[in-house]
Amino acid sequence: MTNRRKFLARAGALGAAATVNVPAVHAKSKIRWRLQTYAGPALAEHVIKPAIDAFNKAANGEMEIELFFADQLVPTGELFRAMQKGTIDAVQSDDDSMASPTEVTVFGGYFPFASRYSLDVPVLFNQYGLNEIWDAEYAKVGVKHISAGAWDPCHFATKDPIRSLADLKGKRVFTFPTAGRFLSQFGVVPVTLPWEDIEVAVQTGELDGIAWSGITEDYTVGWADVTNYFLTNNISGAWAGSFFANMDRWNGLPAHLKTLLQMAMDQSHYYRQWWYWGGEASLRVNGTKLKLTSIADEEWAQVEAAAVKFWDEIAAESPTKAKVVEIFRKYNADMQKAGRPYRYG
Repeated sequence: MTNRRKFLARAGALGAAATVNVPAVHAKSKIRWRLQTYAGPALAEHVIKPAIDAFNKAANGEMEIELFFADQLVPTGELFRAMQKGTIDAVQSDDDSMASPTEVTVFGGYFPFASRYSLDVPVLFNQYGLNEIWDAEYAKVGVKHISAGAWDPCHFATKDPIRSLADLKGKRVFTFPTAGRFLSQFGVVPVTLPWEDIEVAVQTGELDGIAWSGITEDYTVGWADVTNYFLTNNISGAWAGSFFANMDRWNGLPAHLKTLLQMAMDQSHYYRQWWYWGGEASLRVNGTKLKLTSIADEEWAQVEAAAVKFWDEIAAESPTKAKVVEIFRKYNADMQKAGRPYRYG
């Protein structure tokens, strides 16, 4: 009996020691991010939601991104500051609209005639050096530039027809800051309003038109229901926008989630390439809401010539801006020399 008691006591002590020495197992808490896009709900269904849904599924419970639409958490013009401070974790926008305090802000959105086709944008970033410039500029202000991609071209959708440059004079138009700065020399009156207010502003007469998108967006978000005409001339072949994140939050991600997020963003860029490219053609041919108008090539050449002077004006503002403009010049010269199908005429 004594030996039995000693055995049980020794076993109990060993068990207690084993319990003490077993490392504690804690469930890893899910990483949660809040991302706000420049786009309203209808547009976000295409330009970002599929990518976020795919990422959340592939992250397999390790991370979840909650998506917020235009102006839902903060006004679009305050997106950069909110992300920089960590109020929100990530942003989908162009540099211009979110008012980022960088040397490259002016080139975001629609920089006049920097591109002719949507494929120009990823080539400029990935093969002509814009990625390195953007990464460096945003690193200076505590923000990670994840990746850039193309959206749709910039056209006018208006209540009255535009068939000459004279028809632009006095038109109150919702557009991007830099595009508005450029177009004002032709009499356009740029107007800044919350994205969700645009449709009503056109209906009430506060706006005469919109120079924010191509025809796909006009139909998708309801602007084709309140405007009558679509000008086929555009001031840029593609909107240049990016995904950004607060640098500390980005650095806190494990490597595999950074890779997964990068892949989701790239998939988003790919989706928009074909969605916009096909949509622009299809709605010009089959759309029933907007009548197409055009300004003659000879007259529109005045706008293209003005863009060259505008580039000079921007390049004179800083060495970094001059470097970006020089890349645009080099790229467009290469495309011109390459000929069809890269450039015509």
